[in-house]
Amino acid sequence: MLLSYLGDSALTMAINFGMSVGAFFLCINIIPKFKDSFISANLFGIDLNKQTKKKVPEALGVVCGAVFLCTMFLFMPVPFYKQLATNTPGKFPHHEYIHYLAALLSICCMVFLGFADDVLNLKWRHKLLLPTLASLPLLTVYFTNVNATNIILPIQLRDLLGYDLRLGPIYYIYMGMLAVFCTNAINIYAGVNGLEVGQSCVICLSVLVFNFLEVQGEHRLGHVFSIYFMMPFFAVSAALLYHNWYPSGVFVGDTYCYFAGMTFAVVAILSHFSKTMLLFFIPQVFNFLFSVPQLFHFVPCPRHRLPRLNHETGKLDMSFSMYKADSLGSVGQFFIKLFDFFKLVTIRRNVGDGGMYTEVNNLTLINLALRIFGPLHEKKLVTILLVLQVFCSIIAFFIRYHLKKIFYDS
Repeated sequence: MLLSYLGDSALTMAINFGMSVGAFFLCINIIPKFKDSFISANLFGIDLNKQTKKKVPEALGVVCGAVFLCTMFLFMPVPFYKQLATNTPGKFPHHEYIHYLAALLSICCMVFLGFADDVLNLKWRHKLLLPTLASLPLLTVYFTNVNATNIILPIQLRDLLGYDLRLGPIYYIYMGMLAVFCTNAINIYAGVNGLEVGQSCVICLSVLVFNFLEVQGEHRLGHVFSIYFMMPFFAVSAALLYHNWYPSGVFVGDTYCYFAGMTFAVVAILSHFSKTMLLFFIPQVFNFLFSVPQLFHFVPCPRHRLPRLNHETGKLDMSFSMYKADSLGSVGQFFIKLFDFFKLVTIRRNVGDGGMYTEVNNLTLINLALRIFGPLHEKKLVTILLVLQVFCSIIAFFIRYHLKKIFYDS
């Protein structure tokens, strides 16, 4: 039934799937070949959660991004082969073709800027600026080709405000912020082997399931467009996950986090399901909100907030941030009291040189998992976090297809 409905798109998807399989095996084979080159270029890190302190090549996400882009460049003429073959004036879908070009340009910019971050170790304010710059080609094309800034209002508000609401420039600000959030939300939810790529794979599979469920709906072309991007992305990410899984042989770097976040933002914006995409980011949204006090320095934020290895047990413990008891501002105190009320933090007070000190576990979902389950082996910890990601995707589908009926017609 689905294949007959898709028609020519089914063949195009089959070609896309075949090229994705090829991209997977290419990534699997070439990633190890770049290890020594990256270490020679001083692009390496030390895994702080391991007993051994060997050099691990970093920023291998750039290889993953490059294979993805090459795959999409080769695939790009395929959806338009009929129009190209007939060469009929006025029949070629230029708007759709420009969407492909804009999407790939934004992703390409983000891979380049992410690799620049890995090489130059840019500051946090630059991490907010880079996705904004990379999203400009996407927003420009959306403005010239679509420029639809209307949102459907919930049933409860329609008597007061009407069926929909035109947001105008606010909608473009929202889309730009979506690109910034997607890239940085993956970047700050990291610190254990396989987590960055693992969460991206789960989100990608969730998006693909959603696309195939909706491909017979009114936004068919948008979901087909998303499938074309998500299948190769999952293929190269799965290959990278193979090498990044515990014990990690490579680190993905900021390059991969930016590449993944921009890819998700691109398909969400151009395929018109940005709200649903955010539902698949439930753990990342929680981790961001939980991290806000440290990200904005209301609470001291160390350079690394990843868990700490207990060398005696070989398990990971929560990491802590320490500050003088009287040095925390009123906003920081409010957040600590709020999180303590909900049992989200562990607070320790002790006397040291210079007076009374307070320690609070770093405000990340990873440390929260260790607070709930106790010290865990790194492999078990990342498995729990990925199971949580899958569970949150199930919740997202429940909200999308059941709770939605409370607020919308269908």
